[in-house]
Amino acid sequence: METFDSYEAIVQFGILKERQANRFYLAMAQRVADAGISGLFEELAADELEHRANLELELMKMGIVVDTTADTVEIDNSDYIISDSPRLDMDLRDVLELAVAKEDAAFRLYIEMGAKAKSEESKDVIAAMAQEEARHKMQFEAELDKLNKQT
Repeated sequence: METFDSYEAIVQFGILKERQANRFYLAMAQRVADAGISGLFEELAADELEHRANLELELMKMGIVVDTTADTVEIDNSDYIISDSPRLDMDLRDVLELAVAKEDAAFRLYIEMGAKAKSEESKDVIAAMAQEEARHKMQFEAELDKLNKQT
C-alpha cells in the first residue's frame, strides 16, 4: 500500500479505489453476454458508489469540498483489476471468484486506512466499511461454495 502523510490523503486514495472498482464493474457489465451476470456486476458497481459516498462524507466532515469534476476524468483501472484480461465468456464461478478477490483487497485497504485514521469517528466509519467488505466477501464465498457443491 502507498504511504500517506495525512488522513485526507488516505481517504482520497480510498475514493479513487472505489471509483476504479465502480468503473471496472460497469465495464464488465457491458462486456459479459449473460444478462444475470451483467446484473450482478451492476449491483457490485452500485455498492462501490455507496462506499465512495461514505468516504466523500469523511472529507466533508474535515471541511474539504468534494471534487465531482474528477468523474469526467478517465482513470487507470490496472492496479485494481484482479484479472489481467477479463474474458467476455465469464460464467458465474468466474464472477464470484473475481468478486471474492476484489472484496478481500478492499477489506485489506480499509483495515490499513482505519489504522491511520485520526479520530474515533473516522476509525468507526472505516471499520464499518471494512466490515461491509468482509460481509460481501463472505456472501460471495458462500455462493461460490454452493456452486462448487453443485458441480
